[in-house]
Amino acid sequence: MYLANKIVDNHIKTFITYNKGQTWALLPAPTTDVAGNNLHCILPFCSLHLHLEMSENPYRSGPITSKNSVPGIIVATGNTGTELSSTNLGMFITSDAGNSWRQIFDEEYNIWFLDNGGALLAVLHATKPLRQLWISLDEGKKWDRHSFSMAPLYVDGVLMEPESDNHIITFFGHISYRSEWQLIKIDYKGLFSRRCMDGDYQTWYLHNKGELCVMGEKQIYMKRRPGNRCMLAQDYSRIYSSEPCLCTAYDFECDYGWERQADGMCSPAFWFNPNGATKSCSFSQTFLNSTGYRKVLSNNCKERGRNAYSPKRVACHPRAPQGLHLSTSHGELSATIGNNVTFMIHLDKGESPSTSIQLDFGDGIKITYSNLSRTDDGIKHIYRMTGIYRVIATAENSLGSDSSTLFLHITSPVDRVYLSAPIVAIREKATNLTAVVWPSHTRTLTFFWWFENSSEPIITLDGSISHMFLREGKNRVTVQVASGSTILEDSKVITVKEFFRSLLLSFSPALDEHNPDIPEWREDITRVVRRALSQISGVPENQLMVSLYPGLPTTAELFILPDEQMSSEHKKRSDEALDTISDIFVTALNQGMIQFELKANIRIIVYMTQQTLAPLVDSNSIHSGSAMLMLISVVFVGVAAFFIYKFKRKIPWIHVETEDRHEKDPEVISTVGQNDAMSKVKLSDFPSQKELMEKELEGRSRGGFGRNMERIVTREFPNCTNV
Repeated sequence: MYLANKIVDNHIKTFITYNKGQTWALLPAPTTDVAGNNLHCILPFCSLHLHLEMSENPYRSGPITSKNSVPGIIVATGNTGTELSSTNLGMFITSDAGNSWRQIFDEEYNIWFLDNGGALLAVLHATKPLRQLWISLDEGKKWDRHSFSMAPLYVDGVLMEPESDNHIITFFGHISYRSEWQLIKIDYKGLFSRRCMDGDYQTWYLHNKGELCVMGEKQIYMKRRPGNRCMLAQDYSRIYSSEPCLCTAYDFECDYGWERQADGMCSPAFWFNPNGATKSCSFSQTFLNSTGYRKVLSNNCKERGRNAYSPKRVACHPRAPQGLHLSTSHGELSATIGNNVTFMIHLDKGESPSTSIQLDFGDGIKITYSNLSRTDDGIKHIYRMTGIYRVIATAENSLGSDSSTLFLHITSPVDRVYLSAPIVAIREKATNLTAVVWPSHTRTLTFFWWFENSSEPIITLDGSISHMFLREGKNRVTVQVASGSTILEDSKVITVKEFFRSLLLSFSPALDEHNPDIPEWREDITRVVRRALSQISGVPENQLMVSLYPGLPTTAELFILPDEQMSSEHKKRSDEALDTISDIFVTALNQGMIQFELKANIRIIVYMTQQTLAPLVDSNSIHSGSAMLMLISVVFVGVAAFFIYKFKRKIPWIHVETEDRHEKDPEVISTVGQNDAMSKVKLSDFPSQKELMEKELEGRSRGGFGRNMERIVTREFPNCTNV
């Protein structure tokens, strides 16, 4: 028999069970209180509730107490009502193992068993001094009061020797808080007149509301008749007889995966397959299959010849695999590259010993097991590359097959992200933007693109996007890269114009040797190059933009923007002015006039690689026209080079200095440095931007743009090369 407190609808109630928790019932309250008044406490609205804490103090009885030598008797502190309370407490006793209860005190007492349970000793649980105790010889029906001290004593505890013939009890305490310990010994042997004989005992049946079969057996105990003043023998037998009962449904609890129904029968839970044991069963074999019941632990009932509750032996039948499930050990669908991933395989139906399992990891590796039982601990695998992998498990035997698939995301932490984008774009023309991620990922990242003041991002699974800017000016683009719970971002400011010109730049090899390939260094070099270009040409820096690209060899792009102060009505003139400025930069770059000092004794020369209209932007719909123009330009430059080489001594505006060593080695070209003794180009030698545009426009109005342009270039840019 067990007692337990349970919370029901936010109320603590006391329950009792006689079959190890299979069924529980509320405790019936006494019919009357200690004074004989009717309590009117009716189940299930009102019941008895007990404090079930065991005493940690060995010298006090605690809220509840019982004794093995006194079968069926329990004394406890509690209350009647709808729930357990800490007020209005009283003492309650049962003589029939919880089937009925009586109230013996209306206050809290400490209760001890005397004479192996033949008598009860009660002492008030109070903070005030006492000199009286109560003793009962009839299981608490009648109590006799006795004085144990002449002076009131603060009782701290009681000492006694359990299970012995010694009838001495010792009270210890103090008369006042300042007094010393007081010990009072009491010999209660005088309460009994003789030893108990056979006629002083009676039989008592353990029962559950009249049902004599408790835990599968009938137990009969010997108890002293209440009220007999005889001493119990220490070695008398409490259990008179015990015989097993035939098993019933209540001697069994529901097996794993089964649930008790309202009619008391067990049926499979919604998630449980009662035939699941057949998956580990081979053809021609048998196995014990549960009927949904298992005998309660320590139950001693006797089963009949063919008990309906015992497991049944069932023959194994061959079955095709069905209900194959594939998952990871933690149920997650993502893992980090280089870590072990454990795959779990479960088969609902099928013959495990003869069913082979094949697992395709999706990365070109497959593994096969001869039977399902060899995969009980899971299958481990390590992925070496990021990506989304289709993992397929296949179960197959002679009767059929089944398969299951999952998609596993293999990721790695994102260290950094770089937004590759042009710093200048043409309005209403598609611009390509690319987010470069380190380390590289494949289909496992999510990209969020934010454009200027947009309230919602554009979400892509690819790191590239094409966007059209509709407004001139500066536009900020931000890309956020999400990898699991990690989010990194990078931003770029793109200047959008109606038109512009651009030139690809390269540098002396010495710059590559000092290139740390970090954004801060690239920004510094960009400012230096733009300042050098502005100083040489006289073009304001706000019309020039330089973008230095990551990686080696070091390359950059020069963007020439239209003058913002020029109105839209002069768009044609502004476009022609950009052509003029572009030609000036081409000549200056080809002659190595754009240079800067990287550090002491290290000068970097800026060259032109080739001319483009716009980076990453196709501003001309006729591709063949651009190709033809470039081809004609290359041919023209080749013819001009041959012409200059052939007739260089006859051209008056080319200064030639001939030396023997140069005649012997004509291929060596010496670039002008800051400290060279030869003639240097000064900023005063260059016309202003305004002057260049005026001369160009004047030449075009006369129909002689080519000649005037040649004159401007040859006059303002003397050859600075020794031949």
